[in-house]
Amino acid sequence: MPAELFSIKMKNKKAPVVTIPRLSFYYRALMEKSDTQFVSSQELAELTGTSAAQVRKDFAYFGQFGAAGKGYRVDFLKNSITRILGVDKKWPVALVGVGNLGSALLSYKGFLRQGFHVVAAFDSDEEKIGRELAGVIVQNIDALKDEIKLKKIKIAVVTVPQQAAQDVIDKLVRSGIKAILNFAPVRPRAPKSVEVHNIDLSIELERLAYFLSNSPRRIFGAH
Repeated sequence: MPAELFSIKMKNKKAPVVTIPRLSFYYRALMEKSDTQFVSSQELAELTGTSAAQVRKDFAYFGQFGAAGKGYRVDFLKNSITRILGVDKKWPVALVGVGNLGSALLSYKGFLRQGFHVVAAFDSDEEKIGRELAGVIVQNIDALKDEIKLKKIKIAVVTVPQQAAQDVIDKLVRSGIKAILNFAPVRPRAPKSVEVHNIDLSIELERLAYFLSNSPRRIFGAH
């Protein structure tokens, strides 16, 4: 695929938002196909729980990837997806809230493998400030703005209690953060120029409970 075609497609941003998570699933599926040179849309569909038509449609937003009669070249497709997702570069990340969840995320090695490097951690608890976790010194949240500017951080992860979330996100926005992954159980306000993804673990568990409680066997009294 010519480089100019790739750049034009990306600038036009024609892909729907729902396509992006599927690209991540395709990439993980391709990691399982490292022993083969080509993979078909049907194989990718079976590995990711979608359809071959959906696979082809998703890739068509970004250019021509397949070869007639052969499918997709695995190594080329993996490299292309990393470029589309932006994970072909290193992304410095700030983490705010070094409780149990924050500490676990700080120690998670998977982020680094995907190009996300937590380079700064912040908390308001005096007992946590100054401690080193996973090679990162926990700093007072008052140092947030200067540290984000110094390390040119654009992405932040928020794992603070519900009552502190909005204030923390306001501070992050004022400090120049452009993308936030929020684990606090609240939907905070933020400017449209800042991308906020909210992950409420309680809601995810409730979703699982719903499917278990409303399975066909339970609804119809099957045994």
